[in-house]
Order: sequence, then structure tokens, then C-alpha cells
Amino acid sequence: MIKTVYLAKPRGFCAGVSRAILIVEKALEKYGSPIYVKHAIVHNVHVVEDLKKKGAIFVETIEEIPDGSTAIFSAHGSSPQEHEEAKKKNIKVIDAMCPLVGKVHLEAKTYAQKGCPIIYIGHKGHLEGLGVKGEVDRVRGKFHLIDSLEEAKAFSLDGQTPVAILTQTTLSVFETKDILKTLMQKFPQAILPPQKDICFATENRQEAVKLLGQKAEVVLVIGSQTSSNSNRLKEVAQSSGCKAYLIDDVSFVDSSWLDGMSTVGITSGASAPEYLVEQLIEYFKNLGVSDFQYIEAAKENLVFPLPKEL
Repeated sequence: MIKTVYLAKPRGFCAGVSRAILIVEKALEKYGSPIYVKHAIVHNVHVVEDLKKKGAIFVETIEEIPDGSTAIFSAHGSSPQEHEEAKKKNIKVIDAMCPLVGKVHLEAKTYAQKGCPIIYIGHKGHLEGLGVKGEVDRVRGKFHLIDSLEEAKAFSLDGQTPVAILTQTTLSVFETKDILKTLMQKFPQAILPPQKDICFATENRQEAVKLLGQKAEVVLVIGSQTSSNSNRLKEVAQSSGCKAYLIDDVSFVDSSWLDGMSTVGITSGASAPEYLVEQLIEYFKNLGVSDFQYIEAAKENLVFPLPKEL
């Protein structure tokens, strides 16, 4: 029987996600429907469906956007080539790229222009990495993707040119440490950016779920299966020694997960709206749980400004 539910702080929307969603809403107010959005503005099915109802049309390619339309590029970042393609179609682009992702874009471009091969720690096929690769390709640089510790151990590079190591912002802080350590052993003269690329919100949420995993027997992570940061939260919880499940919303909870358990932890990915957490809390209240405790890892109050178009 569940006696205590631990709630992670911080959880849910980060500053970049809040900004991206607000950009779509403000664009709809200012320019009217339809507003085209290239890719899911953030990786959460509930957020996307809510914005569809307000008039946003989600597409995956520039070709799907009519000439002369207004379009928003997602928080994950887009390549320079995509921006150029949109310009050729006279598309008014409002870029919702998270400023912290934009920082990595700038680093990649800067180091590649200096002739440094870019070693990028990230997941194959993720939009962040594709956008960063586009920056490197544009200046004819060399881009190498490392997706795992095993790949880092096997990786080699000819020549003595200093390399630059960058990372996807939504990775596991704990897993990345081992990959970075391995790469630094191979390339002790590697150039690292002035500030680490894994964003503060990703790190804060992972620290909080790590604490949850030390207190709870099972952790429920609210987030979409396509959300990189949500998947990492589940993995961090599991590495803390507890069971963990990634769910889209309360309807995905399997009651058998709670059999024999007395403590549960709840957190949510950076693109999951808070009302999904509230629904899950209500679920446990209906089970008779009255003891809800916060586990706080950090305080967040950063707000990113909107683009000049809005």
C-alpha cells in the first residue's frame, strides 16, 4: 500500500520549453491561424495536441510549408540549410530554438571555422545534433557523433589537429561524464567550451530524480517516449536502484507496478505540462495517500525573452 509520494523539484517545463510554447501562442495571436510549426515544438504529445486545437499546423519538412507563410522552427534547433530553404520560399520564420541549444550551434560553428574537428556527444537522429551538424557542414568542417561510451572507446582520429568536444543539451549528466573522460584521455588537448553544454534544467531535473530514486521504491516519470530528457530521467532513477517507468499521463499507470510498494516518486520531463502531474497526484489521493513530500535539488527562476518578431 502506498503511504508516501515524493515529488521532485524542479520538474516539468524548463525555460526553453516555456518560451517555445509561448512563441507559438503569441504568434497565433499576432498573425492568426494557420501558423506552421516545423517538427513538434517540444517533444510532448499533450502540448502538441493543445497547440493544434489553437490553430498550429505541425509539419516535418520545409516543403510542406506554403510559400509566403509564417512558420515556427522548434525548440530543438534547425540547421542553417533549413533556414536558407525557408528564405527561398519567402517563409517568415520565427525561431523557437532554445537559447542554450543556440549556444552549442555557435560553439560548433566557431570551432569548425578554426579548423577543429567537432566531436559531438549526442543521440543519433536527434534534432539537436542534426542542427549542430548543419552548422559544421556549412563551414565545411568535420563532424563526428559519439552516441555511447562504447563508441567513445572505439573512436580514433588521424592527425594532430586539436579537436573540440560539444554535447547535446538533454543528455544524462552522469553517463556523459564517463564518455567525456574517455575522450579526454584520447585527446588531452581537446578544446572544451567555456561552460558545459548540458543545460542547467536538464542537470537540475536529473539531480532531483536521483534523490527521488534514493527515497522511493518506484519512480513515475511523466513525459513522451520521444522526449530525450524524459528518457534520461527514467534511466537516472533506475541507476539509483529503484524501478522507474516513463508514462505519457496517468492513464498509462499499471497498478501492478505499485504492488507491495509503500513509497512512490513523481517527476516530469522538461516538456511535460504540470497538469499531467496534478492528475497523477489526484490518482494517488484517490488511493488514500495523504503524505506528499517535496524533494528539492535546486531553485529555478530563469525566463528567456521572446524573439523580436513577437
